[in-house]
Amino acid sequence: MGKKNSYDAEEMTVDLDLDDGTSVSCAVITILTVENRDYIVLMPVNEQGENEDGEVWFYGYSENPEDPNEEPELTYIEDDEEYEKVEEAFDEYLDNCEFDELVEDQ
Repeated sequence: MGKKNSYDAEEMTVDLDLDDGTSVSCAVITILTVENRDYIVLMPVNEQGENEDGEVWFYGYSENPEDPNEEPELTYIEDDEEYEKVEEAFDEYLDNCEFDELVEDQ
């Protein structure tokens, strides 16, 4: 069975403002913790909630513990080494997801 890269309306999405002034809607895939820092994995989607190229984006993620209703802050990961660690953690996350799906199918 092939996987379709589209997400249900119940999936959490965020709108990301890009440097060029445009805004992109992204599905939230997961939040990862790497070396005591949180990172969010986003997948850009079109109006139909579909991802066209399989691309995912990683950002630093922080919430205000004083105010849970405040919008979380996303920060661009500028350090290549840090980015690679997050990428590896995401690969592990995907491996675990696929393993879980295999277990559920049996």
